[in-house]
Amino acid sequence: MTESMTDSPPADGVVVDGVARSFGSVHAVRQASFTARSGSITGLVGPNGAGKTTLLLMLATLLRPDAGSIRIAGIDPVADPVAVRALIGWMPDTLGTWSSLSPRTALTTIGRMYNLDVQAARRRASELLATVGLTHLADRPARVLSRGQKQRLSLARALVHSPRVLLLDEPASGLDPAARTELRALLRRIADDGATILISSHELAELEVISDAAVYMSAGLTASSDALTHAATTTRQWRIRALGDAPLATALQQIGVAPENIATDNRGTLVSVTGDADAAQLLSALVAAGTAVTSFAPAVGDFEHTFLDLTKNSAADQHPEPGPEGAAQ
Repeated sequence: MTESMTDSPPADGVVVDGVARSFGSVHAVRQASFTARSGSITGLVGPNGAGKTTLLLMLATLLRPDAGSIRIAGIDPVADPVAVRALIGWMPDTLGTWSSLSPRTALTTIGRMYNLDVQAARRRASELLATVGLTHLADRPARVLSRGQKQRLSLARALVHSPRVLLLDEPASGLDPAARTELRALLRRIADDGATILISSHELAELEVISDAAVYMSAGLTASSDALTHAATTTRQWRIRALGDAPLATALQQIGVAPENIATDNRGTLVSVTGDADAAQLLSALVAAGTAVTSFAPAVGDFEHTFLDLTKNSAADQHPEPGPEGAAQ
């Protein structure tokens, strides 16, 4: 589920090619290359310190890259930041609110900043308050809003001018499950209308549900296609549940699964397999042996599995095992 650079990238999308940014001796982004397509939602995945926020700040025209190029809907944000800002909606992880202003007044003011006339700005504010579920708090001072409600207001501010590109940093932070479901539906509608959406989040299960593609970052680098291919074929656990009183581990061993590849947790039996083909063969063998399988799925999602594999390999590259004489190999 990873987008790569193409020879003819979409004009309305986001194209990042060889981008780097340092702060003194700290290389926050070493080399980032990817394409986020219009009409799709792309997840930006990586551990703390991977360079995700620095990358988003460059896309939002708030930092200049030291090297490489960025195109937002075909426009260079370094050469023409004003044009890019008219096209993007930027929602940082934490965006302060004007505590004494109501959400309605704040959104109306933002609309005026985007050159909407007074009546249009007011109408847009009312629309967005309904969209993000803040109508009942529209005229209360922002200081009474909870963390999740402030996140909704932040998203509404990013949508005031109907941007073609949305850059979202932890948009679901502080939202309850119902609000997260509503957020997914809203972002899906926006993407289906042709917008490009790039989301950075640590909630990998949530991100996988909504994303059409993923970009993985670690230590300032976007993952190569070779690394992603390797991650897709590494051993992972699948969780299995079945009907009947007989231990599932017994049935697994009877079809040839080694005991060391079987474990259990409070949600079922875990079996280590390598790749989807092996998982399919395992399921087929269980069913053929008469096991009434009721649930068969990866123990973690694709995003989390790939993230963990890339993080593990990145750590191994940075701290290689010593050789026989104590020297790094």
